[in-house]
Amino acid sequence: MSTSTGPQTRTWVWPDPEVTGPAAAVVEATPLVHCLTNIVVAGFSANVLLAAGASPAMVENASEAGPFASVAAAVLINMGTLTPEIERAMVAAAAAAGDAATPWVLDPVAVGALQHRSALAGELAGMGPAVIRGNASEIQALAGAGTGGRGVDSTAGSHEALDAAVALAGRTGSVVAVSGAVDLVTDGSQVIEVPGGDVLMTRVTGVGCALGALMAAFAGAGTPALEAAAAASAMLAAAGSRAAKGAPGPGTFAVRLLDEIAALAAAARR
Repeated sequence: MSTSTGPQTRTWVWPDPEVTGPAAAVVEATPLVHCLTNIVVAGFSANVLLAAGASPAMVENASEAGPFASVAAAVLINMGTLTPEIERAMVAAAAAAGDAATPWVLDPVAVGALQHRSALAGELAGMGPAVIRGNASEIQALAGAGTGGRGVDSTAGSHEALDAAVALAGRTGSVVAVSGAVDLVTDGSQVIEVPGGDVLMTRVTGVGCALGALMAAFAGAGTPALEAAAAASAMLAAAGSRAAKGAPGPGTFAVRLLDEIAALAAAARR
């Protein structure tokens, strides 16, 4: 553990008990995760949640999103593909989750370059998400320390965004998770580093978005936000490393990733 005056740093990897305990809690609780996510990744995110032992629901109607957020165990708000209808649904769900003390995760996809998207992300970040998860460029932009990446792709490494993540956590009171070659999760005073994974994870659409859903599931099973985000990251990193072994390409890898998440979830429960 770091003895510097900055945030204390530790490393989590599977199968450390800090990771397997929260994973087992998901299997035991089967949390209902309300996902307002983008059209590109909805199916994959649902399959990742099912593999981990959670129960996904994709309710995007603005009239239903608020009431459903009140009864779900957790909520994911992923800003990948915005429409006026889903924007209203996101704000309603965030407000209802706050009223019901339901943990929710904000994924500010592609924030920074577009003024409307950035304004909505700022509004949602001020509504009390338990976790804000993004790549390094997205976190820098949301923290006011950058202008965003290239579309959904980051142009910075995770450690380059650490200061921005710490500042954003301090300003919002949320845990901030930065995805990259090494994932970083911070509450402003602590930093958990999560190594692992594989480059094939960047060749399958929706892996990062599914991580946000997985973080919501871990929080919805009762694990505090910092540990939930870090444990979800460590589980996905371990599954990615295992799925990549012998995978000839991204198609096989995507299927194996779901299998490995399910295998890790089963192992955690034992």
